[in-house]
Amino acid sequence: MKHEKAPGTVDRICVDCHQGLNSEQVAQRVKAGLCNIAPASLSKTTGRIIRDNALTPFNFLFCFLAFCLFSVGSYSDMLFLGVIFFNTLIGIVQELRVKHELEKISLLHVATVTAVRNGQRMDLPAEQLVRDDIVFLRAGNQVPADAQVCEGAPEVNEALLTGEAASVQKQLGDDLMSGSFLVAGTCLARLTRVGEEAYAAQLVREAKKPTRHRSEMMNSLDKLVRCIGILLAPLGICMFLKQFFLLRTGMNYAVTSTVAAVIGMVPEGLYLLTSVALALGVLILARRRVLVHELSCIENLARVDVVCFDKTGTLTEGAMEVTDVLPAPGLKRDELLPWAAAFLRADESDNPTSRALRTYLASDSAPDWTGGEQIPFSSARKFSARLAPDGMWYVLGAPEYVLPHDAPELASLESALSRGLRVLAFARTTEAPATGKVCDASLLGFFFLADALRPDAHETLEYFYRQGVDVKILSGDHAAAVADIARRAGVRNAERYIDASTLTTEEQLRAAALEYTVFGRLTPGQKRVLIHALQQAGHSVAMTGDGVNDVLALKDADCSIAMATGSDAAQQVAQLVLLDSNFSVMPRIVDEGRRVINNIQRSAALFLIKNIFSFTISLVLLLIAMPYPFVPLQISVFSFFVIGAPGFLLTFEPCYEKVHGRFLRTVLLRALPGGLTCATCILAAMAASAWLNLTTEQLSSLCTLVIAYAGLLALGTVCRPFTPLRATVWGLMCAGYSLAIVLFGPWTGLVPLPAAALGILAGLFALASFLFWLLCRLCTLFTKQRPRCPA
Repeated sequence: MKHEKAPGTVDRICVDCHQGLNSEQVAQRVKAGLCNIAPASLSKTTGRIIRDNALTPFNFLFCFLAFCLFSVGSYSDMLFLGVIFFNTLIGIVQELRVKHELEKISLLHVATVTAVRNGQRMDLPAEQLVRDDIVFLRAGNQVPADAQVCEGAPEVNEALLTGEAASVQKQLGDDLMSGSFLVAGTCLARLTRVGEEAYAAQLVREAKKPTRHRSEMMNSLDKLVRCIGILLAPLGICMFLKQFFLLRTGMNYAVTSTVAAVIGMVPEGLYLLTSVALALGVLILARRRVLVHELSCIENLARVDVVCFDKTGTLTEGAMEVTDVLPAPGLKRDELLPWAAAFLRADESDNPTSRALRTYLASDSAPDWTGGEQIPFSSARKFSARLAPDGMWYVLGAPEYVLPHDAPELASLESALSRGLRVLAFARTTEAPATGKVCDASLLGFFFLADALRPDAHETLEYFYRQGVDVKILSGDHAAAVADIARRAGVRNAERYIDASTLTTEEQLRAAALEYTVFGRLTPGQKRVLIHALQQAGHSVAMTGDGVNDVLALKDADCSIAMATGSDAAQQVAQLVLLDSNFSVMPRIVDEGRRVINNIQRSAALFLIKNIFSFTISLVLLLIAMPYPFVPLQISVFSFFVIGAPGFLLTFEPCYEKVHGRFLRTVLLRALPGGLTCATCILAAMAASAWLNLTTEQLSSLCTLVIAYAGLLALGTVCRPFTPLRATVWGLMCAGYSLAIVLFGPWTGLVPLPAAALGILAGLFALASFLFWLLCRLCTLFTKQRPRCPA
């Protein structure tokens, strides 16, 4: 239902928290547009996905060329439309699949909220809430909109918004931010800002500004196509006018030969190979429960040299764990643990701290203390107490509240507290702490707790270091606590940490980006500035996160990874989503990206061979009175056996080397020998045909055989050093192209050659071999050795 927003037309009111709004007041707010409508999804609609993939200049060009062929009845030469169709289909299917997966994740997160209306509690979807509604929240509930506590004192975790892992105790009148959730206690709260006015929605609105980082490879392809597009129209028009009016070849041949030249100049096969190879990579990652938003982000991750991790949800699991137990002097560990286990077994508290202690102290042999008198935990007391069967009161809580202020044991805790550890004192006393104070307590021991590390964190970080990738930790939590977690996880130079709240200017923050490894107390905006600073220093940066506070940094990183257990906004903005929130899959993602990109970069030279010789021949033919020697079907057959099929098959080969070099420069230098060899031999064949007075069909046949030989020669070079896969691919292409010429020659426009032309053909084969070898030697002077991939 669409609402007309009219802020200010309804006055804010403070209703009785046990009565809530009445039906009339709710209707007024609905009419004024003061509903908790979530911001528009960051994902595309189905219609837009289809439109963006189908209605492209690239597709319009080929549809126009197909129409030209159709108008002259050259139906068999329209084979290239299949490439365009599958290229478009792959893009549409991949984006629709991403949209479907995201919608499934969102459905899992839909929850109802208990609201108080007309004096009764009722469960409502979050979007049906209005401003000034009273909501009842308990432990585990997420705050649906910005609110204010009216009754109760809940303990709230705001990590998704601020990055601060420690829970915050809220009192009467305190604000609750949308996106935070209760970890203990209950409360009644009045909604103060709903829908797009809420804090979390404001961050999401900023993330909706369209700024996507295209990969270096895709940017290179875009530039190549733009340059070709500028030249296509004048070249195509000039070729058609020349052949139709000057050479008088007739409308049919003028159209088909011009279309063949234009198709030869456009690297449509390279786009298809890239889409197919990346899509296959996406499918492989999908089996590992990784959702890919953009195909190009696979290359971005393969090229990263700095990975920025958020602490909560990535290095840590968002839970607590007991790291150490220190019995009091004179007390053995075996004496302390049973008492503590009995205390926790009888305790009814349910928060991250008590859950961690229960897990650590789980024991079936612990004494049964249930049913005795107890004092529950309170944020004011900072401890809980229980009367045991032996008549003693056992107390568990913050050391400064359990022990006397001058207790010598407190001094020994400074080191642990400075590292961000949570310390609990366990003591006993003969007096009931009925006044809220513990008197004459005898210390039994200390329990040290910290954020629980993911079990795979250390191994994953070591992988990145072995690959030459630097690691930085960006968190909103206390800097010393983050540094301690980073140290335990295996982050190198974790002692180089800084409290970002002390950096008052953007210049200071940018300077710190290169100097420090761990950053604490970061705001969402500061995280974004750090990402920009690293990028401006020449780094390719990946960012992982799960909270709304990570959205801005995720949006601007070269590659962004979100956890499915995090916020919806982070999942929508990120390029990759780990559906199982499995941190250990990160190395597999990088390996898969490197495999795909290395194989594309190695095979892409094949695709530019056709473009180089087509451009060269087209420019030369504008100056001499000879027709273009190919028809579209001959170019399509060449594209399949020399470029498309082998390029696709070679993308399956393992190749996990780090991606090096500029994509366009590298592939152009590798394509030049094959392209210039084909162009030179075609021009030589045209000169020989003029001398032998060959027909147009014989010239076309001679040139087709020459580029077939030169193309297979270039393919063999790409496949060296031969592995079983590469040798099989090259052998199949040689056999397939030969059979196509023999069996389907007449269909593709090939005719028998006279004896003299066959002699010329043999000479052209020798020329192609020598020229290709010479050009390869020259190009090695300008390009680095390509990475050697394992068999």
